Amino acid sequence: MKVLAFAASNSKTSINKQLVSYAVSLLADAETEVLDLNDYEMPLFSVDVEQELGSPEKAQQLFAKIGEADAVVVSFAEHNGSYSAAYKNIFDWASRINQKVFQGKKMVLLSTSPGPGGAKNVLASAATSIPHFNGDVKATLSVPSFYDNFDAEAGKLSDESLDAQLAEAMAQLR
Repeated sequence: MKVLAFAASNSKTSINKQLVSYAVSLLADAETEVLDLNDYEMPLFSVDVEQELGSPEKAQQLFAKIGEADAVVVSFAEHNGSYSAAYKNIFDWASRINQKVFQGKKMVLLSTSPGPGGAKNVLASAATSIPHFNGDVKATLSVPSFYDNFDAEAGKLSDESLDAQLAEAMAQLR
């Protein structure tokens, strides 16, 4: 199984990237690739820019990577209750190639934040919207209070209950 994963954040120290990297490590016999959204930076999407530039090569590359994967795992950062601008822009460009951005792939959606909310608002929004873009959401999990529940040195969840929930969510990709 080939799994594509990324944090929906462009922070170089993204806690969501730490979480999604750990999540895919739980898939023992899968080929995994963790993308960095900074590698897919594009101009701010608008119809005018699209008419001028066409579809950026980076949007085409991301769309192709999703197409080549068997499953996709995304961990969402929450910015003011919604998607990060970096994710939204990349998603908007990819959706112009084909509205079915997620191409029927099985998906696990995660989120985390430093606070007790665990980015639940953006996770709920993603879980509702992604099926409209042909993503097959198999499981979701919000990890609250990241710094209390994740051992950065070990690179894994330290809370046993959350760790078990994450393992169960990832098993849904099989």
